[in-house]
Amino acid sequence: MHVEHHPLIKDFPEKREQLQLLRQQDPAFSRKADEYEALDKQICRVEDGIERLDDDALTALKLERVALKDAIAKDLKRASGSCCGGCCG
Repeated sequence: MHVEHHPLIKDFPEKREQLQLLRQQDPAFSRKADEYEALDKQICRVEDGIERLDDDALTALKLERVALKDAIAKDLKRASGSCCGGCCG
C-alpha cells in the first residue's frame, strides 16, 4: 500500500522560497515546521505498518498535523502581507 507523504513543500509549492526564508529567520516558525514534518513522518510510518499505534492515537496525530498546517498557512499569509484570517477584518 502506498502511503502519501504531506511535506510542506508539496502542500505549498508556490511558497517554497518563503518557507525556506521563514525557517531561517523565524525560530518559532522553524520549530512549527519541524514538528509538522516529524508528525507527518510518524503518521506515514504507522500507515506503512513500520510503527504500531491504535486508531484513536493515529487520529489524534492527524488532527495535530492539520492544526499545525493551518498555523503554518496563517504564518505564510501573514509573512506575505496578506491577512491571516484571524482578525475578521
